[in-house]
Amino acid sequence: MSQHEWLEKDFYKVLGVSKDAKEKEVTKSYRKLARKYHPDANSGDEKAEERFKEISAAYDVIGDEKKRSEYDEMRRLGPLGGFRQGPPGGGQGGSTGGFNFDGVDLSDLLGGVFGGRGRGAGPQQAGPEKGADLETNLHLSFDEAVAGVTTSVHLISDAACSTCKGSGAKPGTRPEICSRCGGRGVLDDNQGMFSFSQPCPQCRGRGRVVTDPCTTCSGTGMERRPRQVKIRVPAGIKNGQRIKLKGRGGPGRNGGQHGDLYVKVDVASHELFGRKGAHLTVEVPLTYPEAALGTKLTVPTMNGGTVKLKIPAGTASGKTFRVKGKGVASGSKTGDLLVTVNVNVPASLSAEEKAAIEALAQISSSPGRERLVDFAAKGDTS
Repeated sequence: MSQHEWLEKDFYKVLGVSKDAKEKEVTKSYRKLARKYHPDANSGDEKAEERFKEISAAYDVIGDEKKRSEYDEMRRLGPLGGFRQGPPGGGQGGSTGGFNFDGVDLSDLLGGVFGGRGRGAGPQQAGPEKGADLETNLHLSFDEAVAGVTTSVHLISDAACSTCKGSGAKPGTRPEICSRCGGRGVLDDNQGMFSFSQPCPQCRGRGRVVTDPCTTCSGTGMERRPRQVKIRVPAGIKNGQRIKLKGRGGPGRNGGQHGDLYVKVDVASHELFGRKGAHLTVEVPLTYPEAALGTKLTVPTMNGGTVKLKIPAGTASGKTFRVKGKGVASGSKTGDLLVTVNVNVPASLSAEEKAAIEALAQISSSPGRERLVDFAAKGDTS
């Protein structure tokens, strides 16, 4: 993180806590915000993702006692807070031509905060780098998504080279300290009172240079190879949801931790059932006599059983009935089975059916249709 961000961003405001907030209060606020803006809860929302990164960066500083102390000191001094340049050859605070804020030598303070070298510091190895986060897809049947399943995903990704064990150097040799950055992996760009850092172009920020590269990975320390990752899919997972597998992503460098693996779930449709959140849906056809006179239906459920459903006389087409507790079980909650009945109008009739319907039509009435006829008559001026 750059020095400008420490000076310009109010991390306390980002986390919604006061400067005097205790560690527990800071952690509680961070967890609340992280849950709200986490990418898993805001799929496709770029603003939420940026907010999550901002919250994480703020907590990385405020949630660490040492970093928080350094951050508070930096904010207290400020970029223009009454500084003076120390006299050549030494001065207040022991500076050798550096800048002082009331006796505080910034060459040491900024070096400690931002990873630069202070006075007398020797070569340092480049710090650990977290591996890349990866994403893959998992295809599930409708039944598997509803019931939950333990399965595996197969992917091809970077892994530490099996020949050189990730060093990048030919077996029997080792990487050498970069002569340009002295093993730090960064070069300082002095701009007045502040010193900004950038990755060393010679070693690409690694602090080490491979002079005799491994023939398997060509000196990168990585090789592409297939691997299988076991995953437990919870019951009730929805189409499009992502599962995070911490530490199962790309390998880190210089001892850094592995990245995370995100598994996006694609759920196939079912020949009979649909889904609305935790509820299962099913459509059942009715004949006109069943809708008019009422009937009892035997409706299948996802677990292979059936339920009895009473359809009252005079049921309209499209009406939905709810069967409690026969939906998707997720955690401690279980949804319902929503049964929608649709009156089936036959496309063709037998002679007997046609005769019966014609007879019914002769004695049937259409309540409310008279109003339509009366309204049409009022508007007819011809």
